[in-house]
Amino acid sequence: MASTPHTRRSLIGGSLALSSALLAAPALAAPAFARSGRPNAYWGVQSGEITAHSATVWTRSDRLARMYVETSPSEAFRYAVRRHRGPLLGPSSDFTGTTVLRDLPPGQQIHYRVVLADPDDPRRTSEPVHGAFRTTPVSRRRDVRFLWSGDLAGQGWGINPDVGGYRVFDEMRRRDPDFFLFSGDTIYADGPIKSAVPLRDGTVWRNITTAEKSKVAETLEEFRGNFRYNLLDRNLLAFNAQVPVLAQWDDHEVRNNWYPGQLIDDPRYTVKEADTLATRARRAFGEYFPVTDLRGGRTEGRMYRVMRHGPLLDVFVLDMRTYRNANSPGDQAEDPIGILGAEQLAWIKRELSRSRATWKVIASDMPLGIVVPDGAANFEAVAQGDPGAPLGRELQIAELLRHIKHQRITGTLWLTADVHYTAANHYAPERAAFTDFAPFWEFVSGPIGAGGFPAGRLDATFGPRAAFVQSAPFANMSPSENPPYYGEVDIDGGSGDLTVRLRRQGGGVLFTRTLRPGRVGQAGDLEKAPKTG
Repeated sequence: MASTPHTRRSLIGGSLALSSALLAAPALAAPAFARSGRPNAYWGVQSGEITAHSATVWTRSDRLARMYVETSPSEAFRYAVRRHRGPLLGPSSDFTGTTVLRDLPPGQQIHYRVVLADPDDPRRTSEPVHGAFRTTPVSRRRDVRFLWSGDLAGQGWGINPDVGGYRVFDEMRRRDPDFFLFSGDTIYADGPIKSAVPLRDGTVWRNITTAEKSKVAETLEEFRGNFRYNLLDRNLLAFNAQVPVLAQWDDHEVRNNWYPGQLIDDPRYTVKEADTLATRARRAFGEYFPVTDLRGGRTEGRMYRVMRHGPLLDVFVLDMRTYRNANSPGDQAEDPIGILGAEQLAWIKRELSRSRATWKVIASDMPLGIVVPDGAANFEAVAQGDPGAPLGRELQIAELLRHIKHQRITGTLWLTADVHYTAANHYAPERAAFTDFAPFWEFVSGPIGAGGFPAGRLDATFGPRAAFVQSAPFANMSPSENPPYYGEVDIDGGSGDLTVRLRRQGGGVLFTRTLRPGRVGQAGDLEKAPKTG
């Protein structure tokens, strides 16, 4: 990828200093919001919703404070400094807030700093917290790079100070991507974190712990505490300051394998309605990510949305949780609700048809052809193990794939996480029971910081074949034994070629595939596909 004229490397020192103060703050386990002194933004900054002319910046205060954001093209803020007045951060939003920056220049590096002011005495302000992002280019000739992964702090594997915490975020930050697609399971609200976990070799994995992570999340405050937990990691704070986030949710933001209307049969929960937990989780998600439509628990806000990143790229973020039907054997011949719901299915078809981007990435929080069981008889994702014609939730996917083919929509590929291993799966009609679609690729990554699991089996309905798989040999392998996975996408501004690399922390590139623009589907000659990089 071509280098950009500006870098964000100098942000590292300030972010690390902030995170050191954060780890030392005694109020983190049970926040006590002071009335004296200056406000502090211990939880750092984040950016998101980046367009050619706007962006959203997030922060959290340790007390009641007014948020201000200053921007400049100069890292030292020597010229063209603008001040954007933000909201009053208070208890109704857990002292979090976002400010929308407008009238920004396209395709430029924007430096920003967040300052918190005491509402009773504006002279009492916090130390500024610095961040940066690049606005979306309007020229096709600008290269694009982004990363994706999912599954953080799962299966009891949290922030381990002995190994330097979530070091994968430091590695990803050094890749200097335009943004990070956080592909669901951004927290594990159903996964308590213990202070020590024995490992197979006799050593102990140590976790930083908090009160909210000591049990499954049920109250709004406990869900909020799960998001705050990850922000205890200095690597993630530095990453957030440098890399915009595009976040989606999956099941563990609420609880494992949840669906609307589910009644919970788990003695750990006093709240038995999954819908009640989901409402609280959704509100906390909106408070802790820069997603303006979800802030304040807005009922009209949608988790599914499209992010347009210039002429080369549109990213379509799906929500496979909010509108799905109950998990079942998935053998019904008619399924109008499916995993997307009728309204979301119509939306993705319409938006794909409207898109003029060279590449159309479908960000799916669950895989299409990998069988993900839920108990002995039910299934959690799309595939249900029957290799024949589409049934159950497969019917919606078949309808979408048919639409893509018949509308001759070019440049589609699917990115996902969820299954805790990495893979490159190619789907082709000549291998499939359902044949009315064009070939496509699905790339799988993760976990970014959770237990590793063996690879799942593939359902032949849409003709998937694994070009590459790397997974743990047994269930819930620790991150020290099975280091995190993440994926990287580079789009060349000259040729339009898109290259996917599956990466592993400390292990470099595991698999590489380059796709050509302007095609419906891609060649299915897997033997000629490069398998290492």
